[in-house]
Amino acid sequence: MTSTSPTPRPSSLAPEIAARLKRSADGLLPAIAQQYDTGEVLMLGWMDDEALHRTLTTGRCTYWSRSRREYWVKGDTSGHVQHVKSVALDCDGDTVLVKVDQVGAACHTGDRTCFDADVLLADAAAGRAARQ
Repeated sequence: MTSTSPTPRPSSLAPEIAARLKRSADGLLPAIAQQYDTGEVLMLGWMDDEALHRTLTTGRCTYWSRSRREYWVKGDTSGHVQHVKSVALDCDGDTVLVKVDQVGAACHTGDRTCFDADVLLADAAAGRAARQ
């Protein structure tokens, strides 16, 4: 089995932040990117301590690519940049919410969001009312 996590290395992430993180076995945290002004959920990526540090200090979202095993800054190749507005850690310390100003598409398919192509359930309340 091949590991998809980055090679462990020292990170510049502030120790008081790093101590609060609950990482997966491979050292990663899910990072949800959300449009800051509309609340639209754009995508989910993965961050380790260094990716989070880079995101916090550069104002651009940096993720860990599990398939390529490298860091990537959203928009460096596509031009579809995520300008960071805020970063929050959830109550369990195991997920990061990054509110961004998305320029262009967030999804690698060219869609605005990664969550609009395959809707499994829409307006559950309306569906329940129609069945009654």
